Amino acid sequence: MGESKRRQATGEPSPQRRKQKGRNGLVWGGAVLAVAAALAATFYLATPGTGPIALPSVPADQPAFPAEVDRFGVQLGDPEAPVVVREFADYQCPACARFSGVIDQLKSDYIDSGKVRLVFFEMPLAQHSNAMPAAIAARCAGEQDAYWGMHDALFTNQAAWSTSNDPLALFAGYAGELGLHEGRFERCISTEQTRSAVEDSLAVAKQLRVASTPTVIVDNIPLTRSNWEQLSGVIEQQLDRD
Repeated sequence: MGESKRRQATGEPSPQRRKQKGRNGLVWGGAVLAVAAALAATFYLATPGTGPIALPSVPADQPAFPAEVDRFGVQLGDPEAPVVVREFADYQCPACARFSGVIDQLKSDYIDSGKVRLVFFEMPLAQHSNAMPAAIAARCAGEQDAYWGMHDALFTNQAAWSTSNDPLALFAGYAGELGLHEGRFERCISTEQTRSAVEDSLAVAKQLRVASTPTVIVDNIPLTRSNWEQLSGVIEQQLDRD
């Protein structure tokens, strides 16, 4: 079921009307555990079919994604969009860098037209030593309304900073290229001012038992292949249902 129909059926307020709550811990109740179990089963059981646009499916009683956790991610697009795409990604993950080009096409084909809202959750993996600093840098850029510009810069230049002993200097350079106030940006990353926001995003991934990056979920349907064909195919399927 698409997100807009689900909201109509349950009487849930839209994200635009929902009051923003402070970070008082990530306690979401038993429904989230049910979703996590369903997602885990889907990832385990899903097997792509033949052809470039074999689409994954979920049981009819698959729980809705717990939309209340979206506030811990970074959102792009119309809050009232009928379909929501959620991505869990690590800035140091090569597969995530490759998938970032797909996000560019998603923006031009679906987000800009109001059909899709994107929620991006940072999921810095422990084995990637520069992933957390990169996510902090992206959030710091977001403090100056440039999150997505830094998002693109980090993935485009991943090979340069991912093995650097001083990635913060490189991030400051990207901030300068984006026209940010460099002193403000550098203070933000040096004091890790946005670390708590990244840790909240990571906690969502852990709570939902997301096991790898990139993990992409369209409404409540996890993709089995991180490519444009499957992503756009599932989006079209969900739009038709709405």
